[in-house]
Amino acid sequence: MRATKIVATLGPASSSPEVLERMIRAGVDVVRLNFSHGTAQDHIDRATLVREVAHRAGKDVAIMADLQGPKIRVGKFEGGKTVLEAGQRFILDAARTEPGDNAAVGLDYKDLPRDVRPGDTLLLNDGLLRLTVEHVLGDQVHTLVMVGGDLSNNKGINKAGGGLTAPALTAKDMEDIKTAMSFQCEYLAVSFPKNATDMEMARQLANVAGEPWRHKPALIAKIERSEAIPVLDQILRASDGIMVARGDLAIEVGNAAVPALQKRMIRMAREMDKIVITATQMMESMIVNAVPTRAEVSDVANAVLDGTDAVMLSAETAAGRYPVETITQMAAIALEAEAADDSSIETDFTNKRFGRIDQSIAMGALFTAHHLGCKAIIALTESGSTALWMSRHNIKVPIFGLTSQLLSQRKMTLYRNVRPLLMPKLTDRDEALAKAESLLVERGVLKPGDTYAITCGEPMGYPGGTNMLKVCRVS
Repeated sequence: MRATKIVATLGPASSSPEVLERMIRAGVDVVRLNFSHGTAQDHIDRATLVREVAHRAGKDVAIMADLQGPKIRVGKFEGGKTVLEAGQRFILDAARTEPGDNAAVGLDYKDLPRDVRPGDTLLLNDGLLRLTVEHVLGDQVHTLVMVGGDLSNNKGINKAGGGLTAPALTAKDMEDIKTAMSFQCEYLAVSFPKNATDMEMARQLANVAGEPWRHKPALIAKIERSEAIPVLDQILRASDGIMVARGDLAIEVGNAAVPALQKRMIRMAREMDKIVITATQMMESMIVNAVPTRAEVSDVANAVLDGTDAVMLSAETAAGRYPVETITQMAAIALEAEAADDSSIETDFTNKRFGRIDQSIAMGALFTAHHLGCKAIIALTESGSTALWMSRHNIKVPIFGLTSQLLSQRKMTLYRNVRPLLMPKLTDRDEALAKAESLLVERGVLKPGDTYAITCGEPMGYPGGTNMLKVCRVS
């Protein structure tokens, strides 16, 4: 059973019920809806489709709504694009309304002239074009092209080293949060947060928008700005997890800095009991090819070995030719990497202190199950917190999060090495323990003679009340 989860982006290549069902059966755990494209109704329809297809496939799949964030982009060109040559001068004009040409182009981001200074480096089209700011004249940013190439409509702008003041949450994002809450997405991904305040504001907006349904999503901070790195611990505390969004982050901090940052972010998230997703170009070549490159295989495997909760696919499943095959390949790579991971759980407990009873019980279950060779660990949990704490430590024993709460069940689909199951809400402890065992026996996880560890709380049914660990043998 695969521990690492797969997040797949929905798009034109994967929006038919047939393809989506094949993707889910191939291993998708979370479906990402990219709010940079499509209308509110498009996203509502796709969310409905995901729920219907997942039910038909017999698998619970979470939905992640990924907000667009600020549009830091050039405007449109006459003819759709231009070609910039190294050594030429080019103007980025915030006041321009007519289509651009080879000399100048308008801006979607009107504050750029106030955010840059002479000598700053601007990176366009995912860093493929490099411009140096010579001077700013009113609404015009006059630049010298250092590295040229094709520049087409609405391509992105980044400033090397960061420093653009665009807010993380735009007016569009605020409306999109309302849309995402209308179909009760389990995860809300916030683009370009600079600090904890951005995440706190997003959480407040989501909680207010979700109030009619009593719905509170988990928040994922997409780490894309260089400003986010020094305050990463604060952003983590204000979030439920982070996404290592390597595209825009690489443009701002440089490609060479990203691998070490990725490892650091994964380690920090796990230490702080947060979720972490690794994203961007993981299987990029499979947009057009039926097999990944060896470098992509190593990239996915290394993220798995680093302990990421999930690996994410973007254009590969949204617009690629081989969405199902990409998921199949990614799942196979993750399984091989997990099998090769020989990390010892003892190292996770060295000098560790646990101040909460429920967290101590969770850690005790891991240690006991590891040394007794249990076939499974069962966490009876209302909120999913016990299963989350267990999932922060590498262990070969599969963890089953059993809950009566549908939202908790779907959130747990993203936790590494956790298989969430829905069970009836029971107030009698012995009845709940018997039901948990029978569920795993029915699914073929446990058979007579197998031992397993199970945690729960007394009295039953209260979040944060886990206070009991029991080791059982199936009769």
